[in-house]
Amino acid sequence: MNKNELLQRQGELGGARLKFIIAMVVFALVIYVGYMYIPVAVDAYYFKDVMQNKVDVAVTQGYDASWVRDQLVKSEAEYHIPSNAIISPAQKENRVEVRVQFTRPISFPVYTYNYEFDYTAKSTAFLTIK
Repeated sequence: MNKNELLQRQGELGGARLKFIIAMVVFALVIYVGYMYIPVAVDAYYFKDVMQNKVDVAVTQGYDASWVRDQLVKSEAEYHIPSNAIISPAQKENRVEVRVQFTRPISFPVYTYNYEFDYTAKSTAFLTIK
């Protein structure tokens, strides 16, 4: 093996190392973003379920819309909902509905992503008491 072939081989190995390092940095970045984002998204998913449950209970038990608001305010800490969340309950056409809106910031080293939550839960029609 001559000197030119040896230098060419070393250059190829260096390129493979660089590609591996770049791939590992990208992989670590994806893992980190997922680590920060997924808990917020899971909390939002479960809070939507709680919202639906509360409006269904309110309509079957005959509670008014303000009861739903009170119950959701009690659940804020468990699901990491900001205290400045806008909770708007309403009673429409023998159904109870509630709309919740808030922004939850997710801070990364160079960027802050604002997770926007805006969901309306409506009681199901077959549960309505007439």
